[in-house]
Amino acid sequence: MNGSPDAEGFSNVHGGPQAFVLGVDSGGSGLRVGLGAADGRQPADTEVRGTPVRTGPAGIDAGHMLELLLPAVHRLLERAGPSAVVTAAAVGAAGMATLGDRLRAELPTALTGALGVRRVALAADAVTAYTGALGQRPGAVVAGGTGMIALGTDLSEWRRADGWGHLLGDSGGGAWIGRAGLDAAMRAHDGRRGGSPALLARLEAVFGSAAGLPGLLYPRSDRPALLASFAPEVAACAADDPVSAGILYEAAAHIAEAAAAVCPGPSHAGGCEIALTGGLFRMGEPLLGPLRKELAEQAPQARLVPAAGDPLHGALEIARALAGPGLRVPAHPTLLFVPDRPEGT
Repeated sequence: MNGSPDAEGFSNVHGGPQAFVLGVDSGGSGLRVGLGAADGRQPADTEVRGTPVRTGPAGIDAGHMLELLLPAVHRLLERAGPSAVVTAAAVGAAGMATLGDRLRAELPTALTGALGVRRVALAADAVTAYTGALGQRPGAVVAGGTGMIALGTDLSEWRRADGWGHLLGDSGGGAWIGRAGLDAAMRAHDGRRGGSPALLARLEAVFGSAAGLPGLLYPRSDRPALLASFAPEVAACAADDPVSAGILYEAAAHIAEAAAAVCPGPSHAGGCEIALTGGLFRMGEPLLGPLRKELAEQAPQARLVPAAGDPLHGALEIARALAGPGLRVPAHPTLLFVPDRPEGT
């Protein structure tokens, strides 16, 4: 699962140290690690670890992250050649903002000791999604998957909307859509108003008996993911089922509301660029069509732009900024932690 470039791309014809940057994307499905030339002239080489970093009562386990990360980095450096030197590193992690205290306390020093790297940034995955999608320019990014979060900046401060988890928010995200679809299916099962026979049929095809769904769902520790797994069924029914279509329109309204809340103000000429990133938007037109309409109403100053890259691309973008021209997106105590760098600079 490695994306090794040609050996020639990593050769050092001048014989001196060759500067590389390290990017890390840590999430629920595992760890992705990228090593790229600091000048960005060659594609990054990548390693993938399919084991997620453990999270416990003290937050994200810094020691476990190092156990997974360092062997992957050493393999990348070995392929890069004996002159390769890591000059800057950026680690993006799901849960960094709320569960990242141990990472912020331990990881920068550990990376310096293990790799000699002295310029380190630790970012929430929403921040690496932002820099992957828009780079270091003002705008807003909506990251949608099982959950949903919107993040925007005018380059002086970050603005966040939602991302509060499936019990408190993530409105319009995959778990939200899936739960709404299952609610409509159970209403049809009971004969209550607002039910969808089409979604009931899909529930029974995917999960079995509707009456058995609570026993399947409630004991699970991965309830948000299980709920989100039903979201594509809602999208598949939307063309012929008004209830499914209505769920997606409501989801689009929530997503647009969050995007509008974080867009930089009208002082920025040309309006606000908004990029969409994450698996949620692979639903395509059943969700994107209503979302475009809602954005036109709720954020008329905004325009949708394609995301340039993913969160690993964003981590490498941050690392290259640390190694070279400097970071333009704002530092933040939990969203984008850069040791010895004051917030907002």
